[in-house]
Amino acid sequence: MQNLVYGEAAPCGEVETEANAVRRMRSRTFGDFPHAGPGLQTEREIMRTKIAVSAALGVGLVFGAGAPALSSNLSSTDAAKTSGISADVVPGQELERITDGKIEKGETAYVDVTVATLWTDPKAPRKVDKPALQHPVDLKKWNKNLESTDVRRGLTGKTETQATYGSEVSVLETKGSWAKVAVTDQKTPKNKKGYPGWLPKKQLVENDRFGKLAEDQPRAVVTKPKSELEGIEFTKDTGADVSFNVDLPLIAQDVDDVRVALPGGGAAWIDIDDVDVYDVGDKPEKPSGKDLVKTAKQFEGLRYLWAGVSAYGFDCSGFTYSIYKAHGIDLPRDSGEQAKAGKAVSSSNLKPGDLLFFSTSSGTVHHVGMYVGDGKMIHSPNASKDVYITDWKKWDTGNEFSGARRIL
Repeated sequence: MQNLVYGEAAPCGEVETEANAVRRMRSRTFGDFPHAGPGLQTEREIMRTKIAVSAALGVGLVFGAGAPALSSNLSSTDAAKTSGISADVVPGQELERITDGKIEKGETAYVDVTVATLWTDPKAPRKVDKPALQHPVDLKKWNKNLESTDVRRGLTGKTETQATYGSEVSVLETKGSWAKVAVTDQKTPKNKKGYPGWLPKKQLVENDRFGKLAEDQPRAVVTKPKSELEGIEFTKDTGADVSFNVDLPLIAQDVDDVRVALPGGGAAWIDIDDVDVYDVGDKPEKPSGKDLVKTAKQFEGLRYLWAGVSAYGFDCSGFTYSIYKAHGIDLPRDSGEQAKAGKAVSSSNLKPGDLLFFSTSSGTVHHVGMYVGDGKMIHSPNASKDVYITDWKKWDTGNEFSGARRIL
């Protein structure tokens, strides 16, 4: 293979061979895997290194146990060759952020923190909420600040919803260091573009290249409550973690990991056991009710969070919305609208996965849970409780049950 321009570690204008690039990528990307030298490097490390290098160079490599890397500027014929290839792209070019550096009204942007909280207005956050306003966010510290039920309950009326890492949003307006956005994949009658709310601009990134990759590449969707990004390359924009339902463009795959593009530019690896992979346009197979219940039970014991839609805390409708979303089913974000989805079923004919709704005396739906069988439901009820399973009729002491809906 001819010499290739490569890598941010090399001085400007310097060239190096693919072999040198591979050696350097090993030392930088796989420091967590102890080895005494190249001779003792595992097959897994070598495969991951080759795929990472191919993604950086924009050259597609195919291995028997892996998927092709990021599509390149080169033709498929050129990419298949093993010699005579010269890189006509800047190192990591196809992973670099394309942006004007501004977040402005009318633009599409992406969430660039682990979980972004959307507020009713920029003045809504309290002093205790400061960890949730940073980049990166400090969700561990924020949850510690919210240990008191009263403090946690104080979020009611201050927060609208949340959006996980990589979520697409439409910018509706800006005010100083804040932006009002609509979360694209959260349906609501409040705004046709998605669920609206305010968040700090620094938690967003504009990146047309990431949007293009999201359209053109297969995708990796996180199925575990929480996972990690490893071997982050070609970006200084770090500090986010990935959690349940995070959906990122797939650019490479080996037997143990997938490599994904990041909203702030660059790429990273995620353990393949923590994700499901889908080709362009594909969705999960239609689930059974038991499949939904199994997914929901992962979150037993997770504390309630008003407006929450992540593995760091759910509200009642955020919980049901997220469980169905994990199985490729698009529910409205709020319980009132969820109560109009699917078809009505009798309480005497309930099946696992059915949604149970509870209303005030005026008929306003204020709570939703998921039926799990044997007269029980799983739900995230209020700020004093965790996600838990209970006998739904015994729980309904106020006789507020207002109907059930079957979505499947």
